[in-house]
Amino acid sequence: MNMEDDKKFLLLAIEQAKKSVKEGGFPAGALLVKNSEIISEGISIGNKLHDPTSHAETVSIRNACQKLETSDLKGATLYGSLQPCTMCFSVANWAGISRVVYAARKTEDMVIKGYYEGKTNINVVNDDNKRKIEILFMPDYEQESLLVVKDWEVANGI
Repeated sequence: MNMEDDKKFLLLAIEQAKKSVKEGGFPAGALLVKNSEIISEGISIGNKLHDPTSHAETVSIRNACQKLETSDLKGATLYGSLQPCTMCFSVANWAGISRVVYAARKTEDMVIKGYYEGKTNINVVNDDNKRKIEILFMPDYEQESLLVVKDWEVANGI
């Protein structure tokens, strides 16, 4: 993948976050790409599905595995509008995903509001794991991604 492809796919992940909000979910979106092809997309509507594992990243991984009929996503890249939480990062690891690219970092405010489980740093987790995932924060669209979160907060009185 080149940087232009990464930017294109990050914008699509942010579009998934907007779709998630429209469907009554949390403002996070993701997609899984392999060989420059979008394999699956994910939105965060676990609140509606009564499924705490239904985060955008995990949904896109689950859908990709089902579509490709494998649990091995080696060579795939997970794109997220937000930095993955520890659960989603662990799922990416177990699925063999090679790269994780995200648009907006976890903030102290997001942790306080309960959007993340805590201050766990996925880079530290990655360093401690046997198999390493390439983690890339691309700040080009961070403000755009955070605006989706802010608009969602305003709409929900948060």
